[in-house]
Amino acid sequence: MEVNQILHMNKGDGENGYAQNSQVQGKILSVAKPIIHEAVLEIMSSNNIERMGIADLGCSSGPNTLLPISYIMDAIHAKRSSLGLQLSPSSTTEFRVYLNDLFSNDFNAICMSLPAFYNNLKQEKGPEFGSVFVSAVPGSFHGRLFPAKTLHFVHSSCSIHWLSRVPPALSNTPAETAGSALNKGKIYISKTSPQCVLDAYSLQFHVDFSSFLKSRAEEVVGGGRMVLSLLGRPSSDPTTRESCDQWELLAHALMTLVSEGLIEEEKVDAFNIPYYAPCAEELKLEVQKEGSFVMDRVEAFEIDRDAGGGESDDMVASGQRVAKSIRVVAESMLESHFGKDIMDHLFRKYAELLGDHLSKFRTKYINLFTVILRYPRQVSRDILCLSNPRLGGGVTFVSINHSGAFYGSAP
Repeated sequence: MEVNQILHMNKGDGENGYAQNSQVQGKILSVAKPIIHEAVLEIMSSNNIERMGIADLGCSSGPNTLLPISYIMDAIHAKRSSLGLQLSPSSTTEFRVYLNDLFSNDFNAICMSLPAFYNNLKQEKGPEFGSVFVSAVPGSFHGRLFPAKTLHFVHSSCSIHWLSRVPPALSNTPAETAGSALNKGKIYISKTSPQCVLDAYSLQFHVDFSSFLKSRAEEVVGGGRMVLSLLGRPSSDPTTRESCDQWELLAHALMTLVSEGLIEEEKVDAFNIPYYAPCAEELKLEVQKEGSFVMDRVEAFEIDRDAGGGESDDMVASGQRVAKSIRVVAESMLESHFGKDIMDHLFRKYAELLGDHLSKFRTKYINLFTVILRYPRQVSRDILCLSNPRLGGGVTFVSINHSGAFYGSAP
């Protein structure tokens, strides 16, 4: 599977489009808003910036695409207002905003939304706010995307858990897989997966995240910051229900189609989702190993799988909503491997399985939020950790439900 050429969110405003089924991503962004706000204020407090480079990596195309940029502009405007700054248009900062995603993303739809974005910005912030230049940058964030030392702030939400490729040890054709499948009947890590499958996924994530950090180390200026959020897991165990359930049930739905004679079992055995849900410690270790950044904070939030369901107890409807939310992100890969004809039937089965599952387990997604600081030179990690007590403790866990947030911590 050529992930960089295939993976994209479902396009359009239809029933199975990302625009109508991105409530979970919207909820995650709303949780990230104060984290983004704080990181932007820290950049402004420590830098006198004339031209500020801002990148959103894995921006997708839908109602959430421009939200992070709006949050950043809100933070800058609030900071200036609090200081009573009266700036003329000629003295304000230029903002160079780069929206990145893979080549198959619907950048045309994003461009169509920009006039309204510019108009709202001018009305809310005034003409003296400064010039905002938005550009599309297609390509993989696992490699270089921008000139050296041009970015002050990098944001990425719900993207870094996608791998650049299926782990090589698992990327076989159906013919090669026949009789020798390593992860038989599964499409991701599960309780029954052999250790070599867990190791293959872990290794690929570490290769990819290391490449991500090395690329950003070239592009982000000293003192710049990254706010990254991605789906993860609550512990070192990669087979937790929070990180695996959605793929376990999708594999079950695929095997149901095998039993109905609609697809071949070898096709299921040869399909592996290019995804990995890390724990916070894996992120910390990779940041430390790369050496150009220091992790300022990391928090884990619980997010309802059915972000659009309110407090409803209708698990059938909930299963349908969650199935659609997975369909919009995974269908491009499934269709490339299994063909288009089975998609509707597959996701009907999947919705039924999800509804039954949610009636028994109210499992939530675990989303990891981290703020990472770029240092201008190699500095002792021991000194950095001593200077920032937040780095020495455990991960903060926050549970988000429909009525608010409940805070707790884990060692």
